[in-house]
Amino acid sequence: MVSRTITKRVRGIPTSDGAGVKLTRVIGQPQLDTLDPFLLLDEFGSDAATDYIAGFPDHPHRGFETVTYMLDGRMRHRDNHGNSGLLEAGSVQWMTAGRGIVHSEMPEQESGLMRGFQLWVNLAAKDKLTDPRYQDIAPGKIPSVEPAPGVRVRVVAGEAFGVTGPVSGIAIDPLYLDLALQPGAKVSVPVQDGHNAFAYVFEGDAVMLGGAVLGLRELGVLSTEGSVELSVATEAQPARVLLVAGRPLNEAIARYGPFVMNTPEQIVQAMQDYQAGRF
Repeated sequence: MVSRTITKRVRGIPTSDGAGVKLTRVIGQPQLDTLDPFLLLDEFGSDAATDYIAGFPDHPHRGFETVTYMLDGRMRHRDNHGNSGLLEAGSVQWMTAGRGIVHSEMPEQESGLMRGFQLWVNLAAKDKLTDPRYQDIAPGKIPSVEPAPGVRVRVVAGEAFGVTGPVSGIAIDPLYLDLALQPGAKVSVPVQDGHNAFAYVFEGDAVMLGGAVLGLRELGVLSTEGSVELSVATEAQPARVLLVAGRPLNEAIARYGPFVMNTPEQIVQAMQDYQAGRF
């Protein structure tokens, strides 16, 4: 069997966004600007309220999708179409901004740990002006499976080990998995050939992936053929890994802040539409 290997390693860089929320940017930084169709991956995590309490006040998006996966804490989202929802620990929101939306994401806590990820997923040219929509998935709606001893997998999107994640209708046919591995555990994860994929170790210890060590807080860009072979690198600690894959779009990208289109002219139009209140 063919196993995917690590073709590039990236460590995140400290940054801030929104009203000053402290983040680690893993995709969307100089070492890894994009991994088609993925535009950005931010990890946030702190038990210091000053790092997150200001949240993300009203801001626009056009031309892509945002995926927020909450590990700990509570975040309230609202938009200019009257939608509102609560993201709590273990939940996910897959928001398709499409032709345009203005929303906020604000903490619903004044203390304690807030931790999670936000991933930006590009939309194909034909879908960039689609109607906005949300998929808010409560923790209990995300299935979990144990495909091997000491391995637990939460399937957010896509299919793995006979289980299908609750996120649906996404054009890139994504796979989004949260894998927890105990010491000594190993697992082989099928991934669609030709799809771009990455693995990010966010808890515990290093893992072995395709015969190489991937360390804590390290993202591995993977080769595009075969399954993903994972095991814990030491016998001392468990590990937790985010594994994400999707079909590349292979289209031109024009990007300015919260707008991602195909041409500079479309970016100008997005800015004009937002300023004119057409979102």
